[in-house]
Amino acid sequence: MDKDDRASADRAAHVVQVLKDAAAAHERMAARAEVVVKAAGAIAAALRQGKAVFTFGNGGSAADAQHFAAELVGRYERHRRAWPAIALTTDTSALTAVSNDYGFEHVFSRQLEALGREGDVAIGISTSGSSPNVLRALAAAKELGLVTIALTGRGGEAGTIAQHHIAVQEERTSRVQEVHATVLHVMCELIEKELNG
Repeated sequence: MDKDDRASADRAAHVVQVLKDAAAAHERMAARAEVVVKAAGAIAAALRQGKAVFTFGNGGSAADAQHFAAELVGRYERHRRAWPAIALTTDTSALTAVSNDYGFEHVFSRQLEALGREGDVAIGISTSGSSPNVLRALAAAKELGLVTIALTGRGGEAGTIAQHHIAVQEERTSRVQEVHATVLHVMCELIEKELNG
């Protein structure tokens, strides 16, 4: 085997190991499936009552927040009516105005104060569980009477604020994010099944 072949084999072995690590992380999360079921049930109950879902997070978690909101407004796998969901990460005028005038830690809570109503759902996503703007938003949502859900990695304060805490107990941020994406898809599936049979 020449140098290029060895390098290619090493890269292939690395890919296999990453996929195995991701699968193992999902297996560990499977042991805590009940928290996912409860959170999805809370979202379905709110949607059934005509309430809205607000999602938020930073970086990759912002992308997950937008993805989840889009699945509710559009569809996941079933054709059904659109459900009200807003990712608080998408309005650049609001994001920049609030950040400039109040500070970035207020960027989501201020939007919830304006848009959130009692019985709505607030879903804060933070791999660290400690993002100040996510914590502040969850606290504001709780005070306003919203159902609060935190999707985190290990540790952080978010789980102490939220009514429903889905914690992915992994060390690496990448593994946490991979499991978050799957959990959000599973919740979409559970919600669609509950509301659409």
